[in-house]
Amino acid sequence: MEFKGKIIVVTGAASGIGLALTRRFVQEGATVIASDLKAEEGAKAAAEAGARFVQADVGQEADVVRLIDDVMGNEGQIDLFCSNAGIAIGAGPETLDKHWDLIHRVNVMSHVWAARKLLPHYLERGEGYFLNTASAAGLLTELHSAPYAVTKHAALAFAEWLGITYRDRGIFVSALCPEGVWTPMIENAPILQQTAITTDELVEKTLAALRENRFLITTHESTLPAAQLRAGDNEKWMGKMVRLREKAMGLLEGHHAFANAEAANQAEAEAGPPRTEGHA
Repeated sequence: MEFKGKIIVVTGAASGIGLALTRRFVQEGATVIASDLKAEEGAKAAAEAGARFVQADVGQEADVVRLIDDVMGNEGQIDLFCSNAGIAIGAGPETLDKHWDLIHRVNVMSHVWAARKLLPHYLERGEGYFLNTASAAGLLTELHSAPYAVTKHAALAFAEWLGITYRDRGIFVSALCPEGVWTPMIENAPILQQTAITTDELVEKTLAALRENRFLITTHESTLPAAQLRAGDNEKWMGKMVRLREKAMGLLEGHHAFANAEAANQAEAEAGPPRTEGHA
């Protein structure tokens, strides 16, 4: 697809990938409606980018519906819906049920709710596009968080099903599956920082794929070979991931130790020189 003159919605647009997409779509001549849970931050970012802002919590179906109704009422149609908002939370099975539920709603059900609401509109027009941000974790795994890995696998599976089911009716789906990108989400993942790309680099790759109506969008040369190894020799891949996780956890421990030392140094500096008691 081309973007000039199109009506494009981007969720999770207050920062990171969503904000970068918003800026670029505006530059391409699209009318962009940016959305985020953070009302003040999102509205400011959207205004600076030249987009209209609608606050919404995509973890709630009613808000997804309200967002789409708002755009349909004001702009009249939606050409591309970028279901980009996502969260990372939890670690392993001990993660609380309420947190499993939250990440499932945001990382999976937000895509489902957007499709549920938009498909009748797209089918009536005979065209439409979904860009669903999944993650390379959906193709591979995530070393720090089981809830993130599980929900991103589910997000990719839903995008695949949607694309297979509706492509012959003029509806295209792309799944964005980046590895590390310099956003707040990788602040506590030093293993991802080692090969992280900028959001501008990601946007270039994403728009090139959208222009070709390509389903799978990856950002790193390592992603597809790793996915192929996972499918072709799962035991070998599992072994490599075990060793990579050990490295990642070691880096994380070092990262936390450094952060704690920095915080202690900052606190000491703010407190001033130590006070001593004098004796005559």
